[in-house]
Amino acid sequence: MSDKNVSNVTIPVAPLKIAALEGCMDLARLVDSHIVDIRKARNIESNAPIEFKGYNCDSYLLDCKCPRFGSGEAKGVISESVRGDDIFAMVDVSNYSLTYKVCGHINHMSPDDHFQDLKRIISTSVAAAKRVNVIMPFLYEGRQHKRNRRESLDCALGLQEITKMGVANIITFDAHDPRVVNSIPLRGFDNYMPPYQFIRAILNVDNTLKIDNENLMIISPDEGAMGRAVYFANVLGVDMGMFYKRRDYSTIVNGKNPIVAHEFLGTNVEGKDVIIVDDMISSGESMLDVAKKIKDKKARKVFICTTFGLFTDGLEKFDEYYKNGYFNYVITTNLTYRNPELLSRPYYLEADMSRYLAIIIDTLNEDRSTNAVLSPTERIKALVDEYYKINIK
Repeated sequence: MSDKNVSNVTIPVAPLKIAALEGCMDLARLVDSHIVDIRKARNIESNAPIEFKGYNCDSYLLDCKCPRFGSGEAKGVISESVRGDDIFAMVDVSNYSLTYKVCGHINHMSPDDHFQDLKRIISTSVAAAKRVNVIMPFLYEGRQHKRNRRESLDCALGLQEITKMGVANIITFDAHDPRVVNSIPLRGFDNYMPPYQFIRAILNVDNTLKIDNENLMIISPDEGAMGRAVYFANVLGVDMGMFYKRRDYSTIVNGKNPIVAHEFLGTNVEGKDVIIVDDMISSGESMLDVAKKIKDKKARKVFICTTFGLFTDGLEKFDEYYKNGYFNYVITTNLTYRNPELLSRPYYLEADMSRYLAIIIDTLNEDRSTNAVLSPTERIKALVDEYYKINIK
């Protein structure tokens, strides 16, 4: 290999392997394809130094699985050597579509089942691998991140458990509360955000938007999502508002205090396009109520952007609200399982995160700084400038 080919490439920590669990295999295949293309473009020759062994591959996916016994118990199995490799274990703890049998009965996999399978793959590989990293886009028990009364701290305990097993880095997206990193202060914890992919999805489907303070507003559906909304508003140079959730703290329904009312804090939205941003849609009731109130205030178009679309109560209410004109589009990422019915809805847009995740893995495998990857500000501004050149006369 010529010196010219080596000069622009950082030596990898170790040969790269992606240990994707079944629940996120579709995303892993897309990520794998992007990494193959990224590395082929660098033109590292086959006779490269030993430090680049395995740098160019047709696939980086590891042959692994977690088969189950009839009792419901399972084991982790890796069918190829991982000695000296840099393992990136991928898991989607929210994929409820997978099933297994327990004494002849069908069970759907819960987040606990997926997390247990993750630990099985970690324990199978950690002794021989150079390094083990975990990619968990939807953070396991991320909403149980703080203690308000006598209750468990599941997210912190889960993070401590896998780091004590030997995991070096944890990669997640739009953590419900990123301060949970304080539970593992001696391990790597990277929390990435999808604003660039959201804006790209919106601009690709609507060329009538005017991105200025007079025509666009960013809305936070509650005080917890303020940070996301502030970032969007600052990058786009537009105004923002928020809703305050008044809850009944004397009652608990489905594990949470019910919302009594949403109170809007912000300037007039009449005639403006509105982007509502949050980390997830669970049942969707809160988000739909916010969208309806915004539309009742005579907003022009309403876009709902959320990293994780769980839709735990189904899509019927979203269909109803879309039919009534309360929102125009729902944008979620492909970082977690999405019901096939959602993909067929006319109001659904996908923010594809596969190439972004491929860049993250490639960067970490070469032990390079992730600063440029963490902050998409310049890419968003370039995207908006290009949009104006094409669409706004």
